[in-house]
Amino acid sequence: MAPVLKLGLPKGSLQDATVQLFARAGFNIYVSSRSYYPVVDDEEIECLLIRAQEMARYVSDGVIDAGLTGLDWIAEHAAATSQTSISPVADLVYAKQSFGRVKWVLAVPEGSPFQRPQDLSGKTIATELVRATEAYFKRLNVPVNVEFSWGATEVKPPVLADAIVEVTETGSSLRANRLRVIDTVLESNTQLIANTRAMDDAWKRTKIENIALLLRAAIAAQGRVGLMLNVKREHLPAILALLPALQRPTVSPLSEDGWVAVNTIIEERLVRELMPRLKAANAQGIVEYPLNKIVL
Repeated sequence: MAPVLKLGLPKGSLQDATVQLFARAGFNIYVSSRSYYPVVDDEEIECLLIRAQEMARYVSDGVIDAGLTGLDWIAEHAAATSQTSISPVADLVYAKQSFGRVKWVLAVPEGSPFQRPQDLSGKTIATELVRATEAYFKRLNVPVNVEFSWGATEVKPPVLADAIVEVTETGSSLRANRLRVIDTVLESNTQLIANTRAMDDAWKRTKIENIALLLRAAIAAQGRVGLMLNVKREHLPAILALLPALQRPTVSPLSEDGWVAVNTIIEERLVRELMPRLKAANAQGIVEYPLNKIVL
């Protein structure tokens, strides 16, 4: 029987962004609204949709070999147990709305007198991230009552709680509910994690590391494009002076004497200003092309 890697994908807010990331990495994942077992076009991978909050536990217990979840839920799992069988594999900076980090922040009503965490001594804090929040206040030596929130946490202050610890990517929901941030509890981004026993298996380790390589390559390509052009060698210094590059541009001779081809990678946002300048510097045959993966 061929070996199979059991891979956990986060169900919920990160699900769509994760499926899109895997697509850019070369894996087509098909998710049915009535199944927790997505189909992937790789017979060596078996996918399972799991809530990000539970992923670390199932990876640690060996129910799945590897999975994607946030640093926040890894920290929550670690605070709940003295032993864990999790190996970090890759730091993947992407979120549901952007390729960036999210923050768990301590927020209070705009009109409240609380200005710093110490002002909340003896107060009630509502959050979904209970254990990590308790650890945060313990480090500050501030006694508080941390209550689990089942959702709609932003609407709880000031009636049902004095403050909240809530995840935010843009801050728009906090502002809409007239909440003010007074501290950051922790920053989080997606991690690829694996069971330590799975990483001891040579085949599974190679498969997991290959997936990590492709996911990192897809993230590295985000917002970048390739640019190639032809130019006479006498104009090459002026062209190179205009080109920002991931590394140095590749310059190759063409079949016609005195001409070279230049190939480089740049930020997509720079193209609209750069192309006219390249044309003015005597570049010809300028072509912009998309990138799916960059292996650094």
